[in-house]
Amino acid sequence: MAFDARLVSGIGVLAAVIESGGFVRAAQALGITQPGVSRAVARLEARVGVRLLDRTTRSVTLTDEGRRFYEQVGPLLAGIEEAATLAAGSAGAVRGRLRVNIDPFFSRLILAPHLGKFLAQYPELALELITREHVGDLVADGFDVAVRFGHPPASSVVARKLFDTRILTVAAPAYLVTHGRPAQPQDLVGHECIQFRDPVTGQPFQWEFHRGKKIVPVATTGRLLLTEVGTMLGACLAGAGIAQVMALGAQELLADGRLIELFPDWPDETFPLYALHPSRHLPAAKVRAFMDFTVANFSPDVARGQG
Repeated sequence: MAFDARLVSGIGVLAAVIESGGFVRAAQALGITQPGVSRAVARLEARVGVRLLDRTTRSVTLTDEGRRFYEQVGPLLAGIEEAATLAAGSAGAVRGRLRVNIDPFFSRLILAPHLGKFLAQYPELALELITREHVGDLVADGFDVAVRFGHPPASSVVARKLFDTRILTVAAPAYLVTHGRPAQPQDLVGHECIQFRDPVTGQPFQWEFHRGKKIVPVATTGRLLLTEVGTMLGACLAGAGIAQVMALGAQELLADGRLIELFPDWPDETFPLYALHPSRHLPAAKVRAFMDFTVANFSPDVARGQG
């Protein structure tokens, strides 16, 4: 097939509509009129022979055919952008808007204090953080990257592990005064253990204890089942029960004695933080910058509670 510049142009307009969330904002981003955006999308739909977008007065969403089409051409657009950047001799340029789908706990308690430093480091970058419990469809929702704890499910996205953080079993001093301190993991049976629901399976996480290659599962029980890490930390601090938490974000609570680590001799259970992005090609410079910044500011030593 001969090169069709109008086809490429139409795909670029479609990408602007998807990433901005509508025709008006796409027109503003591209510097053209809204009718011009509508005509370009209509020409593209006529060219490929399928309807790509569902349009209402309040929203614009990809059709099933449109989603499949964009999943195929999206990485190619990223490759073209990367090639242009390389050709211009500025592969390290970090600019434009970066939309991040991010875990609420990581965003609020871990990343937020460092955002000023990140923006100061990249003055040409605008950062949009959207906190969501689930990743969803990165392409359809217009995200450049997602950041999530836990092993990623099998999908078409590319996953990069940023680091691991230790899992600690902790309790507030008030709880231990009232109920006693368990001496070993098996002693948790009969204690009030705060349960946390796995967002992937919908079931409470199973409690395990790791020391080297030895893994000991313990069937804990508790009347409190939660789905948000900040609430779990708050309940544990209030003496509602024993909890398993990530070392990342709990260092100050441990250092000032508001939480007590119960089994420091079982130190080897970890939980990963991943970055997910939709392109199998080289990610954009702004995505690489965000991932590298996260790794640099939350080193393995800090994440494991050793820093």
